[in-house]
Amino acid sequence: MEFGVVGIVLFILVISVVGGAFTTVNQGTISVVTMFGKYRRIMFPGLNFKIPFFEVIWRRVSIQNQSIELQFQAITQDQANVNFKAMLLYAVIDQTEQTIKDVAFKFIDFGALMQTLNRTVEGSVRGFVATKKQSEILALRRDIVNAVKEQLDEDLKSWGYHLIDMQLNDISFDETIMQSMAQVVASSNLKAAAENEAQALLIRKTKAAEADGLTIKISADAERTAAKMRGEGIALFREEVARGMAKAADEMKTAGLDSSFILFSMWTDAIKHFAETGKGNVIFLDGSNDGMDKTLKQMMAMSQIETLSIPSKK
Repeated sequence: MEFGVVGIVLFILVISVVGGAFTTVNQGTISVVTMFGKYRRIMFPGLNFKIPFFEVIWRRVSIQNQSIELQFQAITQDQANVNFKAMLLYAVIDQTEQTIKDVAFKFIDFGALMQTLNRTVEGSVRGFVATKKQSEILALRRDIVNAVKEQLDEDLKSWGYHLIDMQLNDISFDETIMQSMAQVVASSNLKAAAENEAQALLIRKTKAAEADGLTIKISADAERTAAKMRGEGIALFREEVARGMAKAADEMKTAGLDSSFILFSMWTDAIKHFAETGKGNVIFLDGSNDGMDKTLKQMMAMSQIETLSIPSKK
């Protein structure tokens, strides 16, 4: 009897070892067990027992964060090709049995999941970019990410995953478009530089014109002041000459002499001055008696006019 019990125990142990009754599930994974092709249960990390020959580990599901890089193209509203490189960070929603079943059985394999994920992201980005112009794309990086997340989150939840993060690592255009954009930027910079230079030149010209105008104004004021002072000097000179002539004429009358002698003396002094300072200029004078008489009469008339215009001193 004892030999029979021992034999049964040994048989069970041999069957367990040969049939793989014990299995280890690594940390960060959950094993999905099927029996006769039908889902039976899940096994968590650690040492687990399964029925030899009947229960089979159909798939090991990772519950760690996973990432994938995607590359695709989109066309803008103005028919420009845009190249995208995106990185997705996703993970299994939780460790509940239903979630693990969704992850294990929604897709035939992991490659099918990646293909679907790639096409879903690509379709979302293309739908968003198609409504925008080329010049707007680079400034809408965050808007594109938000639009993709909004749609992708719902799809991932139905597959047992959730989206942790999405990043657009690179947004580039075709070489021809990149060159044209560089030319546009260069032209804008040249235009801005030209406008700045023109503005600076206008300021310099304006300041120079203001300086010239101020100089002319100062010169005109100085010239006006000088002319006024010259006129006042000449007027004072004439007053003094007239007073002197009037005084000399009064003295000559008192002495019984003809006052026209003064005018004759002035006439001769003027001719002498012309001859000394004329520097070769020719002056024609009427030296006849009638001419002298006419000239003296004119000088006497002018002397009388200036004498009358001088205010008498009290």
